[in-house]
Amino acid sequence: MKISWVYRVTIYVLWTLCSVANAALAIEITDDRNVSVQFKQTPMRIVSVLPSLTESVCALGHCQRLVGVDRYSNFPTSLASLPRVGGSLDPSIEAIAALKPDVVLMSVACRAAERLQALGIKVLAMEPKNQADVHRILLKLGQLLEVNSVETIWQEMNSGIDAAAKSLPASVKKMRVYFEVSNAPYAAGESSFIGETLQRLGAGNIVSASLGPFPKLNPEFIVRANPDVIMISERGFAALAARPGWNAIRALRENRVCVYTSAESDVLVRPGPRMADAAWIMAKCLKSKAS
Repeated sequence: MKISWVYRVTIYVLWTLCSVANAALAIEITDDRNVSVQFKQTPMRIVSVLPSLTESVCALGHCQRLVGVDRYSNFPTSLASLPRVGGSLDPSIEAIAALKPDVVLMSVACRAAERLQALGIKVLAMEPKNQADVHRILLKLGQLLEVNSVETIWQEMNSGIDAAAKSLPASVKKMRVYFEVSNAPYAAGESSFIGETLQRLGAGNIVSASLGPFPKLNPEFIVRANPDVIMISERGFAALAARPGWNAIRALRENRVCVYTSAESDVLVRPGPRMADAAWIMAKCLKSKAS
């Protein structure tokens, strides 16, 4: 009886220790919906339907865990062979489910979260709007993927932005910029990650933080603001001259318009690990237009 009692106590203690160890190993992430998602182990099969999150997974050294991406995720080029599961806002539920992911990474605006969760598929929804968000989300992904070098990656990004800023002449500080994100027109305001980079480069922004990170503007607002420099994509530039009153804007009169290729635009408008590259692209524009 005594041996049996000792045996039972030993088994109970071992079971308790194993339970504690397993709980310690479990990963819990609270996403930007304020939903907590638990993982028994780091996910090995990931579907990402937001390009900035796709790039972040790769920057953390785990591109190989991606088994599917949205149609816009095109960097790094190794992603070209992966299955495409549709758009960032309305991906195909069937295509994602067929890939049997351990987790799906998406934006908060994506409409697929509830349906995927109903199928038992874990979802993390994250929405990077400013540079602090990029840092925070990198840390969450680092926790999820068990990567310990997130702060090193973040510091390298910051150092790249600082270096781009140091390359610019003092005259950049007099320049007020209009950065068009899309031709509705939507602009990058001071509180956006793009606006924050412009500020770190020393340039001004015609769109104040009070208007939000990416406000839709009345075109007349831009005419009245009369920016010194316009940063715009090739697609947006094609229709620029036809906008009523825009020929009076200083940037157009003095040929201070930087037109970005689609590849450059991808770098500029994605809040992720290529923000230092984006800073250098903007710095090149500012330097070329500085008086």
